[in-house]
Amino acid sequence: MDNALVKIRFYFRLGLSHKHILECLAHLDGIIVSIRTLKRYMKRAKLFRRKNKSDVLEVVLYLMGEIEHSGQLHGYRIMHLKCIQGGFVISQNEVQMLLSIIDREGVALRRRHRLERRIYYNPGPDFLWHVDSYDKLKPYGICNNGAIDGYSRHIVWLEAYTTNSDPSVIANYFMKAVRSRLGCPKRVCADMGTENGHIEIMQRFMRSEHEDEFAQRSFLYGSSNHNQRIEYWWAFLRGQNSQFWMNLFGSLKDDDKFTGNFLDKNLIQFCFLQIIQDDLNRTVHLWNNHRIRPSRNQVSPHGRPVIMYTLPHLHGAQSQLCNVTPEQVGMCLEECTPKGPTPCDAIVFELCCLLMQEHDCSAPTNPSDALVLYDFLRESIYSDLQI
Repeated sequence: MDNALVKIRFYFRLGLSHKHILECLAHLDGIIVSIRTLKRYMKRAKLFRRKNKSDVLEVVLYLMGEIEHSGQLHGYRIMHLKCIQGGFVISQNEVQMLLSIIDREGVALRRRHRLERRIYYNPGPDFLWHVDSYDKLKPYGICNNGAIDGYSRHIVWLEAYTTNSDPSVIANYFMKAVRSRLGCPKRVCADMGTENGHIEIMQRFMRSEHEDEFAQRSFLYGSSNHNQRIEYWWAFLRGQNSQFWMNLFGSLKDDDKFTGNFLDKNLIQFCFLQIIQDDLNRTVHLWNNHRIRPSRNQVSPHGRPVIMYTLPHLHGAQSQLCNVTPEQVGMCLEECTPKGPTPCDAIVFELCCLLMQEHDCSAPTNPSDALVLYDFLRESIYSDLQI
């Protein structure tokens, strides 16, 4: 049962309840155990929610480290989930209390931004994917594109790149998601932007031989009012992630270290693109595993997006995924353009790599290191160009 113990430890670190751990073991891993056996294995592995509480000082240091970056935008629920996934044993109330002490100003700011939830209904996962682009970091050369499942609110993809206007690049995000699932959603909703043209053609092509009532209406163009799921997600992303980067890059602009020209944008891409993508991946992981509370109208399902998406039967729903053939996927992928091998212009990339090698600089792993590297590269290149 070593494999079962590994899986149990993994699901426990995601913050799942005993019931959901059992369901994941049974339906995703083919491992059937009783609740009593599960508790016995958890006790053996010392996996506790309330016993053996983590040292408060260690938790405070962890929270302070998170607050130094985009974690400063997180509320106590998301921060509690981060602590659980970080291996700490602490209650949600304790995290709330600690944040009120060490981040009093941040708590006050977050309380001022509360959105009313819209009424929304969807029959099951993969019935409708909402696709959209996010341009808040576009002035700095970073473009985001994402998709969210309408039923479960599970993030299908979230990508940071140098463009979100190339339809073949956006289509590549879509087709990678289709290929990994061996199926496409029943419907796709996007705005009228030209970047969504390839997705429309591919979605209609893959659904052309299906006979359900939505086969001929499998792609929807709509305004932001009709794309409310992804619009809400962008608001969440700004509050929990993007505002940090907007503030960081805005400070560069205020200090006359960013003019918006070709070189400055490429240096931002070279230094920050991968770090931003890693940060987005962590934000998606948090979102997909956080608990969505019941809505007042009781129409939308509640729970963890990852559970609602992978185990919809627990909520009285079933997957709406439509089968596609490998041949269809292959034909569509031929028309897609994956992300390039470099995060910025090839010439700028080569120049930056040469400067880093010459001065024995290492690749940045956090925003602070990336900021130092950006200043160094910018000063070096501008001085050589005598600008």
